[in-house]
Amino acid sequence: MNFSEQSRLVHAGTERTAGAPLAPPLLATSTYVSQGEPEPGRGYGREGNPGWAAVEEALAAIEGPGAAAVTFASGQAASMALLLALADGRAAIVFARDGYYNTRALAARLRPHGAEPVTVDLLDLGAVARALGRGPTVLWAETPTNPLLRVADLARLGQLAAASGAPFVVDNTVATGLLQKPLEFGALASLYSLTKSVSGHSDVLGGAVVTRDPALAAEVRAWRTAGGGVPGPFESWLVLRGIKTLPLRIERQSANALALARFLAGHPRVTAVHYPGTSPATLEVARRQMAAGFGPLLSFELAGTAADADAVVGASRLVVPATSFGGVESTWERRARWAAETAPGTLIRLSAGVEPAADLIADIGAALQA
Repeated sequence: MNFSEQSRLVHAGTERTAGAPLAPPLLATSTYVSQGEPEPGRGYGREGNPGWAAVEEALAAIEGPGAAAVTFASGQAASMALLLALADGRAAIVFARDGYYNTRALAARLRPHGAEPVTVDLLDLGAVARALGRGPTVLWAETPTNPLLRVADLARLGQLAAASGAPFVVDNTVATGLLQKPLEFGALASLYSLTKSVSGHSDVLGGAVVTRDPALAAEVRAWRTAGGGVPGPFESWLVLRGIKTLPLRIERQSANALALARFLAGHPRVTAVHYPGTSPATLEVARRQMAAGFGPLLSFELAGTAADADAVVGASRLVVPATSFGGVESTWERRARWAAETAPGTLIRLSAGVEPAADLIADIGAALQA
């Protein structure tokens, strides 16, 4: 039988032989017994661990047949390996102008070793085409973007990348592979910070690259081994535990985020709401490529000053002031408090957790009176 991806996630890493533990064992080792020709993945702890393999099995199951996943110690480590694997011989890497700023910062640091980072508005397909026409390039998309939640058309971007011969990468952290499958739109690889929704409990750092291209998977894996950005066995165990409830969490969080976006859109202190499920300009595209839901993340802008927005964040008694997103608890922050962030000064990024929506609306409504 061809079971659903949700069922495969629940059973990833589980052995069915008599006496086997239902939860995969935690193998904490740096060294394996080895003599003669080394066994692949078991020559040294930096080359492999059964805990990684279970997480990679689960991530590949989300992306569909033929997919392979390579996990890392963090999303940034995964980004660095993928950047290094693709930058050789490329003149430029085209990024979303409003995407995650740490990815652009990482690309700038790697500039002496590879391609020039170039930013464009991914919703301006003409600008994307012009950027890809500069020479050998990589198209590094992010949708929905963080923190403005803008939705780019993956099908059109995939066509532009194919026409120019550019490898097409999609940072799929916000949506996860349950809500959006970039590989089906022509992407060479999907990139994830496993720290966010995939693990979902705000207790672990991790990252992953997922691809259907065996050569790229091997190259990224080689960069992981050489660079040492490997996930720890306990971290892998935590990620796998979180993955098993991802379908339940992402469904509840998406419903909560949609309810909050609608509530905030009608509040007199709110001047703009950014959410894939309510933004008219890209709602049709979001419905087409995010058919199962719009994710846990939204942002909104307040009338007033940065201090006014800080006061709102500090007034909450339920939503936690914190960075990152995708955890079971709702969190928010004024995003421009980070010096390198280009978000508007009063923009608050809100990650909807799994609390009852009515409680969240009551708490946020009270905080907006601050």
